Amino acid sequence: MRVEPFSIQVEEAVLEDLRRRLRATRWPSAAPGEPWAQGTDLGYLRELVAYWADGYDWRAAERGLNAFEHFIADVDGVRVHYVHVRRGGIPLILTHGWPSAFIEPLALVERLPGFDLVLPSLPGYGFSTRPERCSTRDVASLWHRLMQGLGYERYGAGGGDWGAAVATYMALEAPERLLGIHLSNLDNAPPPSPPLSAAERAFLAATEHWDATQRGYSFIQGTKPQTLAYGLTDSPAGLAAWILEKWRSWADPRAPVDREFLLTLVTLYWVTNTISTANRDYIDNRAAGTAALAEYVTVRTGIANFHHNRVSEGVLPREWAQRLYAVERFTDMPCGGHFAAAEAPDLLAAEIAAFF
Repeated sequence: MRVEPFSIQVEEAVLEDLRRRLRATRWPSAAPGEPWAQGTDLGYLRELVAYWADGYDWRAAERGLNAFEHFIADVDGVRVHYVHVRRGGIPLILTHGWPSAFIEPLALVERLPGFDLVLPSLPGYGFSTRPERCSTRDVASLWHRLMQGLGYERYGAGGGDWGAAVATYMALEAPERLLGIHLSNLDNAPPPSPPLSAAERAFLAATEHWDATQRGYSFIQGTKPQTLAYGLTDSPAGLAAWILEKWRSWADPRAPVDREFLLTLVTLYWVTNTISTANRDYIDNRAAGTAALAEYVTVRTGIANFHHNRVSEGVLPREWAQRLYAVERFTDMPCGGHFAAAEAPDLLAAEIAAFF
């Protein structure tokens, strides 16, 4: 496996074009009713875009990101970007989800001193290229080859959102390689065969309500992502609206994520022009049928149950997770939502360390 050092260096012309587009944003009228009820609030976005254009400092963020060691590996023709922290500890690969990036788990680096950490960008996100078709099961195979190419024979895996699915498929594909998997939420679901506990019935009801009222983005990205891509690729304000509405809805309002972090995240999508390729995760996984899983994961599993989203998806019961995983540790977390590494890094790191 060919590996090369990498540093983030965005051309000034790209940043100048971004600022020009932000200042020239053509705004829609405000939605009637309560703010955020029909999507990203106009007042919030106007203020954010003004700061993004004339206050936010990408160069400072870039320097902070480059304080970590970045690499590009050629894994069977796929360009995989990752941050690698070698300390002689437990090897652990942590994978982000959508709409996130490798910068989310960076907060765990200083909080997990006993680990060798590999923090990759999913294919099609940031600085990683995307094959024509790429499901979470395909990524699991890539990550096994990446870890072994880095010299690790056995290792742990973890993550949330798509990262949880990738870790799950890593455990199914090569269980003998895994020291365990640790998930901050579930992305795969077992067949809901009866009997169901009261907690499982409540969880499924909450999930069905969430699907009916919140999953529009998923249906669009799972059916016609290219049509959406034109608007999000051309308008940075539109890109921010699309991404940050999810970061508001899926996060715990008691632990707001820093504005600088959010703008670094959205800027990363913009300067790499990867929202279109990231969104294809939905159509590729829908075609591959990876969401429902009949196979049982025999690898020891830890779950930090972060469920305090502003827009609730329900509370995952342990018995539901045990239908799919060999659950060894299951902790109901006191705060934090979907983006646990960014919202509650101390809590997540403590859970990961305790599990492994």
